Amino acid sequence: MNLECSTRTRSFRGGPVTGSDEAAEAVRTGQAWSEFCRALEKAGDVVLSDNTPNTAFDRAEGFRYLTRLTREMLYSCVDNADPDQPRLHELDLVKIGADNPDNVYLSANIRGDREYRITGERGTISYFSIGSKANRYAKDGTMASTGELSDADLVPEPDGSIEIIASATRQGRNWLPLAPDSTGLVVRQTYLDRTTETPGKWQIQRIGEPDRAEPLDPTFLLGALRRAALAVHGTAATFAGWTDMFAERPNELVDFGQEMFQRAGGDPEICYLHGYWQLEPGQAWVIDTDVPPCPYWNFQLDNWWMESLDQRRRITVNKHTARLDADGRLRIVVADRDPGVGNWIDTCGHDRGTALLRWLGAEQHPIPTCRVVPLDSLDDLHDEEDR
Repeated sequence: MNLECSTRTRSFRGGPVTGSDEAAEAVRTGQAWSEFCRALEKAGDVVLSDNTPNTAFDRAEGFRYLTRLTREMLYSCVDNADPDQPRLHELDLVKIGADNPDNVYLSANIRGDREYRITGERGTISYFSIGSKANRYAKDGTMASTGELSDADLVPEPDGSIEIIASATRQGRNWLPLAPDSTGLVVRQTYLDRTTETPGKWQIQRIGEPDRAEPLDPTFLLGALRRAALAVHGTAATFAGWTDMFAERPNELVDFGQEMFQRAGGDPEICYLHGYWQLEPGQAWVIDTDVPPCPYWNFQLDNWWMESLDQRRRITVNKHTARLDADGRLRIVVADRDPGVGNWIDTCGHDRGTALLRWLGAEQHPIPTCRVVPLDSLDDLHDEEDR
């Protein structure tokens, strides 16, 4: 996801800029850095909250989460913040808000009063979408959509390449609307089958961009460090609040209201069914549901911080990888070992966390039936399937 890190005041281009005396002095004396470090320390309060798990394991993951957020926000707010020379950046080192293990996410900082050309090749990956966002995670935990374009809308050039124009006024065959408060772009490329599909390759350029970058402005650096720290704290607090809400209905997958998830940057084509799970040793979380006709769906297991679990293990299942029952229903079994029934999802050493079922492009959005059972009781079902 893109965070609100592009400068929203005057550009730091166009002639040598020394910045205000106060900013220059804060940078020269190290006050700016000390302020940044103190703000990061304050973000640790999210991990240490009374509402979070107090085990060493869960809090270790929480502090690792903060390091991942810090790395991403520093890059987005300091090195890749310039809306005049944006770069599409793959979010491969950070996990935010139930990141989809099937997705390749790209992000860039932009401004709503600029115009941009995004060019590339569609590739063979199952799904593509691009959205312009007004990101306010650091302020109020929202990232509202200001324009959306999906692969169903794309019109390729004769050679198969694609050009998208992002602007406030309609332009070109593929137009992505921008609003005055647009701050970023988010690209989602979604696999059904990682073994055969290839994601597209995309570039972005501001239309009429300046020829060269100017020297670093201390005023910009001071503001960028402040925005990065606020983004770390705001993002962590936002999704910790979501987990608290999900925990009020444990071991269910619930439609908590799609508007909230869209305000936080969700894809309008997706229905999100979030949940909170908690298991005792020897228990399994069994999820049964009908599967609506749709081009893509998936289920994933996340930790308490809404990070997808280790993707080298069986922590997700989708339309391509799932095994359905004879009547076409889906059964998912979340447990610490494979019972040989349904579609096993590995808890990866966790005893609690969050989960998400996505229906993309579906007209119906079934709510699954969920129950917690003794894991050993599923062995009988396995024996029945074998007979």
